[in-house]
Amino acid sequence: MVSYSDVVEPVFRAIADPTRRELLDELFRDDGQTLGALAGRFAMTRVAVAKHLHLLEVAGLVTTRRRGREKLHYLNPVPIRLVHDRWVSKYTEGWAAGLADLKRDLEVSVEKVFEIYIRTTPERLWHAITDSEVRSRYQFGARVESDWTSGSAYRVQHGAAPGVLIEGENLEVDPPHRLVQTYHAVWDDDIAAEGTSRVTWEIEPVGDSCRLTVTHDQLGETADPHLYGGWPMILSGVKTWLETGQELTTPGSLMFGGPA
Repeated sequence: MVSYSDVVEPVFRAIADPTRRELLDELFRDDGQTLGALAGRFAMTRVAVAKHLHLLEVAGLVTTRRRGREKLHYLNPVPIRLVHDRWVSKYTEGWAAGLADLKRDLEVSVEKVFEIYIRTTPERLWHAITDSEVRSRYQFGARVESDWTSGSAYRVQHGAAPGVLIEGENLEVDPPHRLVQTYHAVWDDDIAAEGTSRVTWEIEPVGDSCRLTVTHDQLGETADPHLYGGWPMILSGVKTWLETGQELTTPGSLMFGGPA
């Protein structure tokens, strides 16, 4: 079983260095930068900046994606969320403070990339993503319904809500590796007016674990942070559920309650 120390110790080691903290600040200000763009902001060689970025990647604080010939670097707030859930959230004054923190951490970019490592198999992780009962255990009681075929529809609902929360189409269904979906949040009129974005789930086996990457893109430049601000809590929740069988208490679960 993975202990919290396995997750948080690399994070603390990574952020102990001021240069690496500055790199995270740069990605917070402008997410999705190349090595060259980041190196241009520091009085050191590209090789030195690359080494710092590698340590941040090892800690899970930075994730990368290829776009053509470019390698883009993104701030990944999930490990920070795990630290928050253990030592900070119980001292905050309700879920509002947690959501405000998420808004500050995650706003700026129109493409958000979240990554987490989970000690499980691809098959169990895929089941957790697509099974309505399991999904409710870590997505604040919400259930997802679909037949999980390419081109099919899906809906996310909660027993305490009068209607559908999220709806969309499964664009690509490749179990247990990749799921691409359109994403239209409709829990209120203002959110519905934001339009349709896209969510991609990617599962990659790594030894006895899996790397789960969730990319939420095609967001508007002024997208409401509530559209994507819950992902760190959801990913932390699925990790906790699969590794321990326990439900994780987060601001989202406190706000919306458990499975209904």
